[in-house]
Parts: sequence; structure tokens; C-alpha cells
Amino acid sequence: MRIGELSRRTGVSERSLRYYEKQGLLAAERTPGGHREYADSAVDRVIRIQELFAAGLCSSKIVHLLPCIRDTDGGPSETATPFLVAQLSEERDRINRMIGDLVRSRDILDEVIEAATG
Repeated sequence: MRIGELSRRTGVSERSLRYYEKQGLLAAERTPGGHREYADSAVDRVIRIQELFAAGLCSSKIVHLLPCIRDTDGGPSETATPFLVAQLSEERDRINRMIGDLVRSRDILDEVIEAATG
């Protein structure tokens, strides 16, 4: 599929898709005319990239993480190095701290809402 279709199917701008390619996150074949051609699996990959960005990972960490994730089922592969596992564990801990902060913020909002409406 061409870049415009991938953009439509994922909701990600063509500019972002070009950035993903430049960062090594996404690969495309080139037609003889120079147009990008993406495999159907690129849709799932772009969605996964978006999820990892939303979790706060930067592109340099994502580029190391993606080869460790099987595209078909999202499970881990055998290519994760101990260093990468340590980095990902740190990221998971950071995300868990953020989740805790968000839960506390939600609880405060619930208390204020209850006090104002109760």
C-alpha cells in the first residue's frame, strides 16, 4: 500500500510515517518510480509504534524494542538483550509511577466532584 493509504488506515500523518522510516522504525519498498510501498503488516507496526510513543518511549528506544516484538501476536521474541530488558524494565517502572500519579489525581478529582455535588 502507498503512504497515503497507510496514513488513512492508521490515522498517522504522512509526515510522521516518513519520520518513522527515517528513524528506522518503519520500512518501505520503493517502486521504480520512487513511491513508497508498505506491506499490510505496516498497519499493525504503526499502531504499535504509536502505542509505544504514547507510553512515553522515545524513538531511539523504540527502534531497539521493535525487533524484539513479533508482528503477528505481539509476544516477545528471543532477540531481547539483557541491556534492553534492563532499559525496558526502567521504562515499565516509570510508566507504573505515572499510573500511580494519575490514579491519585483522579481520586482527588473524585473527592472534589463529590463534595461539590453531594
